[in-house]
Amino acid sequence: MYARSRWRTRGAVVSRVLLATLIALAVAVPLAGPATAAPSNQPGGTSGVLDSAALDQLQQRAAEVQKDLRAQQAEVTAARKALAEAKAGVTAARQAVADAEGQLAKQQAVVASYASAVYRDGGSLTPLTLLLSGGDPGDVLTGMGYLDVVDRHAADVIGAAEKLRQAALDQQRRAKAALAKAQQRADEVSARVAQLEAAADAVTKDLDAALDVVDRQLAQLQKDQQDVDQRTAANWKAYVAQLNAAGITAPTAAQLLNPESELPAGLVPVAARSGGAQRGAAQLPRQPTSLLVLPVETMQAVTAAMGALGRPYAPGTSGPESWDCGSLVQSVYAAAGIALPGDQAGLFSVTVPVDRADVLPGDLVFLGSSESGLGHVGIALDPKTMLAADARAGAVVVRTLPTDEVLGIGRPSLGQRAPVAAPKPKGGALRVECGNTVYPPSYGGERGWGGYPNGLIPPSAMCPLGVGNHQLRCDAAAAFRAMSAAYAASFGGPVCVTDSYRTYASQVRLYGEKPALAAVPGTSNHGWGLALDLCGGIQNFGTAPYQWMVANAGRFGFLHPTWADPGHGREEPWHWEYAGT
Repeated sequence: MYARSRWRTRGAVVSRVLLATLIALAVAVPLAGPATAAPSNQPGGTSGVLDSAALDQLQQRAAEVQKDLRAQQAEVTAARKALAEAKAGVTAARQAVADAEGQLAKQQAVVASYASAVYRDGGSLTPLTLLLSGGDPGDVLTGMGYLDVVDRHAADVIGAAEKLRQAALDQQRRAKAALAKAQQRADEVSARVAQLEAAADAVTKDLDAALDVVDRQLAQLQKDQQDVDQRTAANWKAYVAQLNAAGITAPTAAQLLNPESELPAGLVPVAARSGGAQRGAAQLPRQPTSLLVLPVETMQAVTAAMGALGRPYAPGTSGPESWDCGSLVQSVYAAAGIALPGDQAGLFSVTVPVDRADVLPGDLVFLGSSESGLGHVGIALDPKTMLAADARAGAVVVRTLPTDEVLGIGRPSLGQRAPVAAPKPKGGALRVECGNTVYPPSYGGERGWGGYPNGLIPPSAMCPLGVGNHQLRCDAAAAFRAMSAAYAASFGGPVCVTDSYRTYASQVRLYGEKPALAAVPGTSNHGWGLALDLCGGIQNFGTAPYQWMVANAGRFGFLHPTWADPGHGREEPWHWEYAGT
C-alpha cells in the first residue's frame, strides 16, 4: 500500500531557488496521503472465490458427469433419428399394403361384375353352356374364343394385383423388423440415459454440498470487500479532515497547472520521477511527512466515487443505482466541473497522460493488454490501489491495481489533449469492457465466470431481477432492471420473464424428461446466470415489444444471439443473453 499526500495553502511567495530545493527534498520526504485498506488481489462483489478446494471439487465432479452425458448425447440423437425413420418406414409400408389391397379389390370387383352380368344373361358362361345352347357352330366357336380371352385377362389382372399386394406385405414385414430393431436400440439408449441421469441426479447432492461451502467462502469474500470499501472510504474522509485541520483550502486545478512558477502560498511542488515538478499537484511541507494537496475538482470527484462504492456494475447505465466504468468516471468528474467522455476509449483518447511512476489519487488508470487492447478504466487511489465500476466484480469496488496491465495513467485536472486512438484488440481477440470480455452474438464458447461451473453459481453471486423469483448474475440483474425501467416507460409495465438462471439440478431434471431436446446438464446458456426467456409480446418476431428490444437491449448489454434469429435453424425470439461480460 502506499500513502497519499495532502496539501495546504499559506501566505508567502516562494522563490525559484527555494522551489528547486523543495522539489529536490520532495523526493526524499514521504508524502502523507489517504492510505487505503488493503484490498485482495481479486475483487469481491460477484467475482470468483480465491483458491478453493471446495470449488475445485465442485468443478471436477460436475465435469465428470457432464462428460458422460455429453458422450451419450450423440448416441441419443442418432437413436432417436433412427427410430423416427423406422416409424416412418412402417407407416409408408402400411400405406403401400393398403394401396395394393385397394388395387386388388378393384380388379376383383371388375371380374365379379363380369360374372354377375353373365349370370343375369342365363347363368354361368362355360364351353358346355355354349354347346347346349344349340346355336350356330360358328357362333359357338366364337363365343368359346371370347371366353378364353376374358378368363386369361381376368387371371392376369388379379395376378398382377396379388403380386403387388405380396410385395407390399413383404415391405411391411421388413419395415416392422427395422422398427423393432430401432426400438430396441432406442430402449437400450434410453436405459443408459436413465442410468446417467440417475447418476447425475445423485451427484447433485454432493455438488450442492460443495456449493454451500463455496457460497460461504464467497459471502466471506464479499464481506471482506465491503470492509475494504468501508475502510477506504473512512480513510479518505480522514484525509479530508486532516486537510481541514491543517487549514488548507484545496486550490483549483488551474492554480496547480504551473507548480514550478506559481503555487498558492505555503505550498511547494511534488517532484516528478523524471525530474522537475508534477503538474496538477502540490504539497504542504512538514515533518515527518509532507501533506499532499490535490485540486478541489479531484477531491470532489474522488469523494463522489467513494459514495458509489458497493453499487452494481451494469453497462449502459450512469447511476445513481448502477454504473459502468466509463460513466462512473464521467459522472464524478462532471459533478466537480470537469467534462469528460463517458466510455473507456473516449477517456483514454483525451485525458492528459502522466508518468506511471507519478500516479496520484484521482488519476485515471487505463488497463489492458497488447492483444485485447484497452479493457478498463478506474480511478487511482495510490500506486497499488484503484476504485472502479468493475465488470468482473459486478460492482463499484476498491481493488488492487494490476501494474502489469497498466496501459497508461491520465490526469483529468490537466485539461484535455488532442484526441488519440485507444488501443484496440488484435488478431481476432475479443473486446474487453470494464475488465471483462464482451462476447459477440455468434459466440459459441462457454461463458463461464468467476470460476464457477455452469448451473452451480453460488446464491451469494446472484441478484434478483425484481420479477417473480428470477435472478441473474448481479451485474446482469442490474442491467436488466435498468432495461426493464426503460421498457416500462414505453409499454407501461416491466419486461415479462418466463425463465432466467437454471441450476444444475433443474438442468438434470429437464434432461431426464427430454434427453433428445434439452441441453446436457452443465451446458445450458441459462446455467451461467446470463440468459433470459422473455414474454409479453417479446416472444414473437416483429411485435412492438420485440422491436423495442432489438433497438434498445444493446444499450444495457443484452443481445439476441444470431442462432436464435429467423432463418438460423432455431428461431427463439424470446431468448436474450447478457453479453456485457
